[in-house]
Amino acid sequence: MNEWRRRIALTLVAVASIVVSYAVVYQWTLATFEGVEITFFQSVQTVVEVLTTAGFGGDTDHWNHAAVNLLVIAMNVSAVLFVFLALPLFAVPMFREALETEPPTSSRMTNHVIICGHSARDDVLSEELEDADVPYLYVEDDREEVRSLREQGIEAVYGDTEQVATFEAVNAAEARAVVADIDDEVNPTVILSAMRANPELQIVSVARDTDVAPYHRIAGANQLVEGPQVLGEGLGMRAVTSFAEKFRAYVDVETELQVTELLVEENSMLVGETLGDTTVFDELDATVIGGWFDGKFVVSPGPETTIEENSILLVAGHYEDLSELKARPLPTHGDDPERVVVCGHGVVGRAVTETLDRQEIDYDVLDVDPHAGTDIVGDVTDPSTLAEADVENARAAVLALDEDTTTIFATLVLQQLAPDLEIIARVHDHDNVWKLYNAGADFVLSMSVVTGKLLASHLIDGKEILTPQAEFEFVRTKAPALAGRTLAEVDVRSKTNCTIVAVERGDDLLTDLGGDFEIEADDVLIGSGSADATEEFVEFVH
Repeated sequence: MNEWRRRIALTLVAVASIVVSYAVVYQWTLATFEGVEITFFQSVQTVVEVLTTAGFGGDTDHWNHAAVNLLVIAMNVSAVLFVFLALPLFAVPMFREALETEPPTSSRMTNHVIICGHSARDDVLSEELEDADVPYLYVEDDREEVRSLREQGIEAVYGDTEQVATFEAVNAAEARAVVADIDDEVNPTVILSAMRANPELQIVSVARDTDVAPYHRIAGANQLVEGPQVLGEGLGMRAVTSFAEKFRAYVDVETELQVTELLVEENSMLVGETLGDTTVFDELDATVIGGWFDGKFVVSPGPETTIEENSILLVAGHYEDLSELKARPLPTHGDDPERVVVCGHGVVGRAVTETLDRQEIDYDVLDVDPHAGTDIVGDVTDPSTLAEADVENARAAVLALDEDTTTIFATLVLQQLAPDLEIIARVHDHDNVWKLYNAGADFVLSMSVVTGKLLASHLIDGKEILTPQAEFEFVRTKAPALAGRTLAEVDVRSKTNCTIVAVERGDDLLTDLGGDFEIEADDVLIGSGSADATEEFVEFVH
């Protein structure tokens, strides 16, 4: 509506300017070429009559000179053009919008997901739902937001999600699920209203604070998505150890094999390539045995996996130099001190410290507020504060800050103070991920991506649950029962959800394992997967 007020105001100003301009010219033309003196207001009246074709005649006796005739013709033509332009550009759209002033308040969609509220994390969810051909509908109490979504071709209705009538209006009786994503206090009311409309609905609620999460369950939520908690655990586990370190810990032979995590930078030749299409790793005698893709670690990614900018590849092989890939090797802690600096002690920061406590890793908390749990009080972007935190003698710094701008600036300062420090960061806006990597961060998790994909894993059948906290483990075992069979024949992955990433054979460590690789009796297999998957794997191979 504000846009139309602006358009109307500009139109009125333009019309007034045209009338005044013509009036001045008309008054001067009559005086100059006809010798007739009229007042300005008489001139305005005549111009309005000509432009509106409302009728004129009082001045026609004075229209004898060609200059006057040409001026009147110009006014008539411009009036016609004005009408033809104004109708399609202003009048018709205005009437159309007047008829559509109120956004829709109901829907007859069926088997759909009702998403209460709209945010960047919900955009990630909607992309996943579209890929899975699952219909969805946003319900928002902001009319302008509903209009904006609908202009983008996204189904959305206006309504108060705390009211049962709203869920009845969007056909909750035939919906498949509801996502409550307003805020921690409102979500329980949304859950209760949705359940009243349809007690059989699957309800997934987003909880930002773990302290209030139980109340969402009491209200009736079937699943909870605690994005900040999961993201904090992921950042904390990254600070504990990298996958390269984990892999090396399970290798029991003397080998020159190198294991490196590579951050694929924006100008890398790998960007846009699939693992199956690129030949560069074969040329370098390297094998991709895992990687972080869009917030999730994947063991032994398939040949169809596309390498995007800021993917992190876990590469093993006998290579000497990977610089031509234009992919940045990430820090390996090795003999680094067992201490982490956690910057920020909100919900995410507390989840980081809880994870470090469980892993018995020493840490110091830096925060601008002197609340409980803070070891160093100060500004994380101030070099003197970071020096007090002794970041140069830490294995990693975790940036669990609330503002992306502050996180980016702190990354730049940390890079200057401690170039060898691993910088691990959270980001709110996914569009800022590349900025953090370019600033020097080594590992970044996006809140919107983590939460959106967690939601999708609960709503889409067969969708693997995102685990950014990296619950993957490595296990090594002999497999006498599999001797003489190929990896394709035993098909460990589909039977145990565990992947064989390497084989120790004598003094050699083999990582380039195709489907035709034949297992020998004395081989030691190194598998990777979740704790449950690795247990199943050990049972299966014996």
